[in-house]
Amino acid sequence: MRVILLGAPGAGKGTQAVEISKRLGLAHIASGDLFRQEQQSGSELGNIAKSYMEKGQLVPDEVTVKMILGRIAKPDCAKGLLLDGFPRTLDQAKALDEALATEGKTIDKVLYIKVSDGELLRRLSGRWICRDCQAPFNVTEMRPKVEGKCDHCGGELYQRPDDTEDTAKKRLEVYFKQTMPLIEYYTKAGKLVEVNGEKAISAVTDDLVAVLEG
Repeated sequence: MRVILLGAPGAGKGTQAVEISKRLGLAHIASGDLFRQEQQSGSELGNIAKSYMEKGQLVPDEVTVKMILGRIAKPDCAKGLLLDGFPRTLDQAKALDEALATEGKTIDKVLYIKVSDGELLRRLSGRWICRDCQAPFNVTEMRPKVEGKCDHCGGELYQRPDDTEDTAKKRLEVYFKQTMPLIEYYTKAGKLVEVNGEKAISAVTDDLVAVLEG
């Protein structure tokens, strides 16, 4: 089974990807992690990607798709895989489908964790991070026991520039501009299933797993 997980920043996609992969024995392929691993290993594709990133340019889709295909070809993906953070654009989705088709493979399901704009903004703009151990907190859901202090190490909590309300709004605008065509693409292909992401974390996981097992 080959699965794609979609969700806006703040939808809990990363958390759900880890849980689903564990429950169903799927290889979890997080595109951000893959990029870092390829660059650290000094692979040809990793070095090509690095050359673009150092110039502040987007890595070409063909390079990213090759990385993903190389990862998909590894033995741990034989029983199934879950793509987290890729594809991000319609062009990437089409390139992935074309590349998989040459190997007689396809994406089986696309899960979209849907969360309202207001809730996403509330989650994103309420996030604070420990300066010392990087533990995350949220003023709306996971408040620290002592205001401004980390529960784990006592370090000072701060809000990253990415997590302010104005920045959160911009992040969401960019995400939805890129992702709406993706959602339409996979809906037309009959592969997209929408899941309510505003329930408790465990309930969302149960719903996602039920879709895949069903």
